[in-house]
Amino acid sequence: MTSKTGAEREKRAYRRRSEEERIADLEARIAELKSKKAMRERKDDPLLREIPKIQKQLRRFAQVAMDLRRPDIANSTTAFAASLDRTLQAELETTHSRTPSMEDVV
Repeated sequence: MTSKTGAEREKRAYRRRSEEERIADLEARIAELKSKKAMRERKDDPLLREIPKIQKQLRRFAQVAMDLRRPDIANSTTAFAASLDRTLQAELETTHSRTPSMEDVV
């Protein structure tokens, strides 16, 4: 059994994210948090609060369908989940357009 010295070991190749990549990731995270905040503020429509839960179940079901070699069912399920996501985003955008933002107030 041979042991390698420090110089002989392979080094890991680390790649630092650029500033643009970090900013894009943070902006995506901010958008996600704003969406969650808007969802919490929508107390008047419990149906909209259930959409993320059903999307999670639909993703699981689509994966089971793919595992059982039924891509037709998986594709239909994924398309339905995407339509729910578009509906949710449209509702959240109408919520944002109805309420004044901080920029409008200042």
